[in-house]
Amino acid sequence: MKKNHNFFLNLAFKIAEINIGNTKLNPSVGTVVVKRNSVISSGVTSINGRPHAEYNALNNKINYKNANLYVTLEPCTHTGLTQPCVNIIKKKKIKNVFYCFNDPDKRTFKKAKLILNKDNVNCKKNKYNKYKSFYKSYFFKKKKNLPFTSAKLAISKDYFTINKKEKWLSNHKSRKIGNLLRSKHDCIVSTSKSINKDNSLLNCRINGLNELKPDLIIIDLELKLKKKLKLNKLNKKRKTFLLTSIKNEKKLSPYKKLGYKIIIVNSLKNKKDFNILFEKIYKYGYGRILFETGLTFLNTLLKKKLLNDLYLFQSNKKIGGDGKNNDTLKYLKMLKLKNILKINLNNDKLYNVRIR
Repeated sequence: MKKNHNFFLNLAFKIAEINIGNTKLNPSVGTVVVKRNSVISSGVTSINGRPHAEYNALNNKINYKNANLYVTLEPCTHTGLTQPCVNIIKKKKIKNVFYCFNDPDKRTFKKAKLILNKDNVNCKKNKYNKYKSFYKSYFFKKKKNLPFTSAKLAISKDYFTINKKEKWLSNHKSRKIGNLLRSKHDCIVSTSKSINKDNSLLNCRINGLNELKPDLIIIDLELKLKKKLKLNKLNKKRKTFLLTSIKNEKKLSPYKKLGYKIIIVNSLKNKKDFNILFEKIYKYGYGRILFETGLTFLNTLLKKKLLNDLYLFQSNKKIGGDGKNNDTLKYLKMLKLKNILKINLNNDKLYNVRIR
């Protein structure tokens, strides 16, 4: 029976993966409803966070009586913009609920089991180590009231971040996974220096995912962002912010006309400045941010321990004299590159490094 539990819980997590990074400050939850050992319905947290997965799975004209519900996270018990998920579970006469993690939200934490058991719905928390880090970003957000911060970078086999003769360091498959990573975050943070250099779009160039391109924050303290960029044409299709210390309205006006929303900061020098920025980003409703910058800015994040994790793509090719770096490699080389993600990248490697 335990083997069947794990099968259905695994399926629920696979469903939850669909909307990671697209549910705002809510977690992406997956659920499957099982009757006579067959799945009769399923649900995932909707884009922007509502309705919740349980509602989406149970809001159908199906006989759910005596069914089992497998869900990745403890069903909510509080009334917010929607009714508690425990209500629809009871209403649909679900017999058993199996979930993997308690919701750290104080309004729900360890309450679902008490409420459901009281109404004759057997509710049980199942330990499932395969997905023990699945909600690391959500747990961090709830604990710190700050966004979970990631970064990605590509390097050659001999640790160069720039190829003087070619645009790309990684291969086609790695770049596809890089685009997929973007879709799993609700906000990308880059710098005007990086964007001016590459004329980059920072979207998700995968069929079916490009509409999930994250919103964008560009760090441009001195307003050096070029006004003729391919990126400017996308500003009406997603929120794009310009982070600057310039308060002169005459200088800001052209960027506002291009569709940029302005965020004013006094400086961005020390860890306190960055934490103030992260608090602002969190208040805007962004919970998972991805930094895509050059090595110099990435070193700042690593040195000040401002990242939660790093996705490091490493090519299988050495580029020798064709390679260069604009800053020190000591912070990258201090990282323990152990966790290689099991993805076929045609001999490239992808490391997921936990920073804090």
